[in-house]
Amino acid sequence: MSGVPHHLVRWIGLAGSTMLAVAAFLGGALPDGDLRPTPLTIWQGPNGPLIIGLWLFGTAAMAVAWWVLRHRVPSARWALVTAGLWLLPFLVTPPLGSRDAYAYACQGASYSAGINPYEHGVSTLPCPWLDTMSHIWRDTPAPYGPLFVVLSGAVVTLTGSLLGSIALFRVLAVAGVVLTAACLPVLARRCGVPEGRALWLALASPLVGVHLISGVHNDALMVGLMVAGLAIVVSRPGRPWPLLAGGVVLGMAAGIKVTALVVVPFAALVAIGGGFSLRALLRHGTPVVGGAVGMLVGVTLAAGLNLGWITGLSHGNEVIAWTSPPTAVGQTIGYLVLPFGLHIDALPVTRAIGMAVLAVLLVWLWFRARTREPLWHAALALTATVALAPLFHPWYWFWPLALLAATAQRTWWFSVVTVVSSFLVLADGTGLARYTKTAGAPLMTLLVIVVAVRLVRSARAARRPVPAV
Repeated sequence: MSGVPHHLVRWIGLAGSTMLAVAAFLGGALPDGDLRPTPLTIWQGPNGPLIIGLWLFGTAAMAVAWWVLRHRVPSARWALVTAGLWLLPFLVTPPLGSRDAYAYACQGASYSAGINPYEHGVSTLPCPWLDTMSHIWRDTPAPYGPLFVVLSGAVVTLTGSLLGSIALFRVLAVAGVVLTAACLPVLARRCGVPEGRALWLALASPLVGVHLISGVHNDALMVGLMVAGLAIVVSRPGRPWPLLAGGVVLGMAAGIKVTALVVVPFAALVAIGGGFSLRALLRHGTPVVGGAVGMLVGVTLAAGLNLGWITGLSHGNEVIAWTSPPTAVGQTIGYLVLPFGLHIDALPVTRAIGMAVLAVLLVWLWFRARTREPLWHAALALTATVALAPLFHPWYWFWPLALLAATAQRTWWFSVVTVVSSFLVLADGTGLARYTKTAGAPLMTLLVIVVAVRLVRSARAARRPVPAV
């Protein structure tokens, strides 16, 4: 399809986003929808085949259109106009692919009523919209950063209704996407990546429309602030006050979701105006790190909260899905020993190993980044964070995708992950990983083995001395 005209690709993608918008109205994550659906109950329900067909063909149309142009975008302006056109239908739809919007509203209601959402679940109030939330999250503390808790409380206070709250959360998501679009070219120019390609890869995939705009996930705002903070640091290396401002913006991103802290050590390297030295790192990196940490601590204290979001993060481990490689390995081990009459829960071990490997990888990537491009290594650090976490949701992939789009020279591998991730969740939020674990877990485990072997071989090849000519 490399010869398909650009204007035709534009209309194919728009047709796909329109089909997904219709699927959202017919069978999205509606407030009165079934909280425990299965693919079979969806198929047998009202308009079931139509809903699934619209979701399947709509996602396929957007994914194919995005894939076809990933290396031949006419211009940055064309990429922005087309991506914006594809996002228009999602501005007015009910939530697609997730019920997290209702959790945001309930946690905001708790905070606005004086309840610390890090200490109590939303059923404590109880939330006036409790029936819209998935049962698993009603008694768990909020896993989000303190700034987002404050924003959630302000949203509920201002609107006073579920529909108004979702609309305002969507405004915040759009603001995050716009911020990404405005600041990503700065990172792309730094890394020698065409601006049009970077904007296209980051903004035109189905993940953005379905999960960030329609699904109103706070990941959009987190990534927007993260990209903006990095852009400030990139634009003013060696300048203390701009570097402090960049660090503060990165701290705001961490205040939405703490994952943004992963890029802060790499931003400290970007802040160095010349070559790396310990003195230069302390002089120029300190404002960045200090601004980020100071902002995160300051908003926590100002909001009257504590560090409960750290323990709140662990509750995500209650979801078991093979889309997380460490979880898939643990599931596969359990399947392999079943024929021998053994029942082993290997998940705690494989997940712990995954976190240990992640810690080592982050340190190694930072040391490599001292003499290489820090932004590229920051993108790899976010990729490792997503890959080795105990839980993977499709919208998590937007974290590294935004930076990979602006820093990577080879795009096929993360483009494949993006397309596959787009098909993991049905319109109403039903995760397909739950119903495909017996096949998905072994396949993911096999992929982990293949990737590990290739990385080891690549590392050995890099150590071999180059023969003299």
